[in-house]
Amino acid sequence: QVQLVESGGGLVQAGGSLRLSCAASGSIFSIDVMRWYRQAPGKERELVAGITSHGSTNYADSAKGRFTISRANAQNTVYLQMNGLKPEDTAVYYCNAQGIRSAGVSYKANYWGQGTQVTVSS
Repeated sequence: QVQLVESGGGLVQAGGSLRLSCAASGSIFSIDVMRWYRQAPGKERELVAGITSHGSTNYADSAKGRFTISRANAQNTVYLQMNGLKPEDTAVYYCNAQGIRSAGVSYKANYWGQGTQVTVSS
Protein backbone atom coordinates (compact mmCIF):
# COMPACT_ATOMS: atom_id res chain seq x y z
CA GLN A 1 0.00 0.00 0.00
CA VAL A 2 0.96 3.64 -0.45
CA GLN A 3 1.01 6.23 2.30
CA LEU A 4 1.71 9.95 2.09
CA VAL A 5 3.10 11.68 5.17
CA GLU A 6 3.34 15.46 5.36
CA SER A 7 5.53 17.48 7.69
CA GLY A 8 6.77 21.03 8.14
CA GLY A 9 3.62 22.88 9.11
CA GLY A 10 3.46 25.25 12.03
CA LEU A 11 2.84 28.77 13.26
CA VAL A 12 4.62 31.65 11.56
CA GLN A 13 4.25 35.42 11.47
CA ALA A 14 3.10 37.19 8.35
CA GLY A 15 5.99 37.59 5.94
CA GLY A 16 7.68 34.46 7.21
CA SER A 17 8.49 31.20 5.47
CA LEU A 18 7.78 27.52 5.87
CA ARG A 19 8.82 24.45 3.92
CA LEU A 20 6.41 21.56 3.71
CA SER A 21 7.50 18.04 2.85
CA CYS A 22 5.50 15.00 1.77
CA ALA A 23 7.04 11.56 1.49
CA ALA A 24 5.30 8.68 -0.23
CA SER A 25 6.10 5.27 1.23
CA GLY A 26 5.57 1.82 -0.21
CA SER A 27 7.04 -0.20 -3.04
CA ILE A 28 6.78 2.68 -5.51
CA PHE A 29 8.42 2.67 -8.91
CA SER A 30 7.30 6.16 -9.93
CA ILE A 31 4.66 8.81 -9.35
CA ASP A 32 3.40 10.86 -12.29
CA VAL A 33 1.98 13.89 -10.50
CA MET A 34 2.25 15.23 -6.98
CA ARG A 35 0.24 18.20 -5.75
CA TRP A 36 -0.36 20.36 -2.73
CA TYR A 37 -3.89 21.37 -1.81
CA ARG A 38 -5.15 23.41 1.12
CA GLN A 39 -8.39 23.79 2.98
CA ALA A 40 -9.20 26.73 5.21
CA PRO A 41 -12.02 26.57 7.78
CA GLY A 42 -15.39 26.86 6.11
CA LYS A 43 -13.90 26.74 2.62
CA GLU A 44 -13.50 24.10 -0.04
CA ARG A 45 -10.21 22.35 -0.64
CA GLU A 46 -8.23 24.16 -3.34
CA LEU A 47 -5.19 23.36 -5.44
CA VAL A 48 -2.05 25.23 -4.47
CA ALA A 49 0.59 23.76 -6.79
CA GLY A 50 1.42 20.64 -8.77
CA ILE A 51 4.50 19.07 -10.32
CA THR A 52 4.99 16.20 -12.76
CA SER A 53 7.75 13.63 -12.69
CA HIS A 54 9.44 15.61 -15.46
CA GLY A 55 9.41 18.79 -13.40
CA SER A 56 6.57 20.67 -15.05
CA THR A 57 4.81 22.85 -12.52
CA ASN A 58 1.58 24.76 -12.14
CA TYR A 59 0.44 27.15 -9.42
CA ALA A 60 -2.72 28.74 -8.19
CA ASP A 61 -2.73 32.49 -8.75
CA SER A 62 -2.52 33.01 -4.99
CA ALA A 63 0.72 31.01 -4.86
CA LYS A 64 2.53 32.42 -7.87
CA GLY A 65 5.66 34.35 -6.98
CA ARG A 66 5.60 33.25 -3.33
CA PHE A 67 5.48 29.44 -3.31
CA THR A 68 7.77 26.97 -5.05
CA ILE A 69 6.99 23.30 -5.53
CA SER A 70 9.77 20.79 -6.11
CA ARG A 71 10.29 17.06 -5.84
CA ALA A 72 12.92 14.41 -5.38
CA ASN A 73 11.81 11.55 -7.60
CA ALA A 74 14.25 9.04 -6.16
CA GLN A 75 12.81 9.62 -2.68
CA ASN A 76 9.18 9.97 -3.85
CA THR A 77 9.07 13.25 -1.98
CA VAL A 78 7.50 16.58 -2.84
CA TYR A 79 8.22 19.92 -1.21
CA LEU A 80 6.44 23.25 -0.98
CA GLN A 81 8.58 26.25 -0.11
CA MET A 82 6.31 29.04 1.06
CA ASN A 83 7.69 32.56 1.35
CA GLY A 84 5.98 35.82 2.11
CA LEU A 85 3.22 34.05 4.00
CA LYS A 86 -0.02 35.90 4.62
CA PRO A 87 -2.78 35.29 7.18
CA GLU A 88 -5.00 34.14 4.32
CA ASP A 89 -2.60 31.26 3.71
CA THR A 90 -3.75 29.75 7.00
CA ALA A 91 -5.15 26.29 6.23
CA VAL A 92 -4.54 22.59 6.47
CA TYR A 93 -2.22 21.64 3.63
CA TYR A 94 -2.66 18.24 1.99
CA CYS A 95 -0.32 16.29 -0.24
CA ASN A 96 -1.81 14.41 -3.20
CA ALA A 97 -0.33 11.82 -5.54
CA GLN A 98 -1.72 10.45 -8.78
CA GLY A 99 -0.40 8.05 -11.38
CA ILE A 100 1.49 5.81 -8.99
CA ARG A 101 3.29 2.81 -10.45
CA SER A 102 3.53 0.30 -7.65
CA ALA A 103 2.89 -3.41 -7.29
CA GLY A 104 -0.69 -4.05 -6.18
CA VAL A 105 -1.73 -0.39 -6.54
CA SER A 106 -4.17 0.94 -9.11
CA TYR A 107 -2.56 3.51 -11.39
CA LYS A 108 -5.84 5.44 -11.37
CA ALA A 109 -5.99 5.67 -7.57
CA ASN A 110 -5.79 9.08 -5.93
CA TYR A 111 -3.82 9.23 -2.69
CA TRP A 112 -3.94 11.86 0.06
CA GLY A 113 -1.86 12.61 3.10
CA GLN A 114 -3.34 13.35 6.50
CA GLY A 115 -2.65 17.08 6.25
CA THR A 116 -0.43 19.52 8.10
CA GLN A 117 -1.64 22.74 9.70
CA VAL A 118 -0.16 26.06 8.61
CA THR A 119 -1.12 29.09 10.67
CA VAL A 120 0.02 32.59 9.75
CA SER A 121 -0.44 35.29 12.36
CA SER A 122 -0.83 38.95 11.46
